[in-house]
Amino acid sequence: MNVALTDGAAPDDLLAQFDPHRRELCAYAYRMLGSSFEAEDAVQEAFTRAWKAHGSFEGRSSLRSWLYKITTNVCLDMLKGPQRRARPMDLAPASDAGTPLPAPEPDYMWVEPIPDSLAFGADPAAAAEAKDTLRLAFVAAVQHLPAKQRAVMLMREVLRFSAAETAEALQISPASVNSALQRARATMEQVHASPQDTYVIDDAEVRKLVDGYVSAFEAFDMDALTALCTQDVALSMPPFPLWVQGRLAVAEFMLGTGSQCRDSKLVPVGANGMPAFGHYKPSDEPGLWLPWSITVLELDGGQIAGLNYFLDTPKLFPLFGLPGEYRE
Repeated sequence: MNVALTDGAAPDDLLAQFDPHRRELCAYAYRMLGSSFEAEDAVQEAFTRAWKAHGSFEGRSSLRSWLYKITTNVCLDMLKGPQRRARPMDLAPASDAGTPLPAPEPDYMWVEPIPDSLAFGADPAAAAEAKDTLRLAFVAAVQHLPAKQRAVMLMREVLRFSAAETAEALQISPASVNSALQRARATMEQVHASPQDTYVIDDAEVRKLVDGYVSAFEAFDMDALTALCTQDVALSMPPFPLWVQGRLAVAEFMLGTGSQCRDSKLVPVGANGMPAFGHYKPSDEPGLWLPWSITVLELDGGQIAGLNYFLDTPKLFPLFGLPGEYRE
């Protein structure tokens, strides 16, 4: 990050002190905003503000808490517009599998995936604890909350800040924090999401599911693929608002509208703490595959509950460090 020194020069190692907190702040901003790109921007702006305001940091709280306070204020500024991000299933009932694709909607409408490399540090235990609250369904549910309730709920129930720490960060009273938390919990119950929701599945089961999905998809064997899924599995493809639900609907959709994905190649990546892939579909040139989606699988127990295909590949493939073509 290139930031010019301001009046009252900061210590030479100031940015080095900020940087160990970058990933957890990015994960927090992502939960607040629903966008990897906006989360990165928020953390960058927070570090800039912290750099400029370092002289006012008197050590009454930890550096970590101070950076969370600044990042929260940045996110609240970014959330002043009326638009909230969502998933296709938040906006309309499931469509018939034979429905023609509607026109795509703007990218600012959709909850986006986040690479694991932006959200998780080197501590496996911390990553395991955090990943349930980075699930796409949870992040989308959080977007139902007003901005300050969103911050309160995340600070209290995800980050485990005390009511006093949360009140200090948001510049409200502890009583207001507790009231906002109660309202946030009520809303989250209505949309059937909680920070305490966990989907326990061991590494061997995950590997089995991932290997089975890759084999089935690359063979375009929809019987084998849907056998790995829950009965009510949901398939979505932002920026298209259409989504389908159920094993039969997924198979019908993939064999119809989705048939251009036959003979695709899948490259493993990590997103939202879940199995994910860079999905390349065949081009007209033999031996060349081109980006089609970042695919994120949602797991429920030992099955696939969600097939999420994010099609904004010009933005997402560079974010995930994926090349712009696949060749054999």
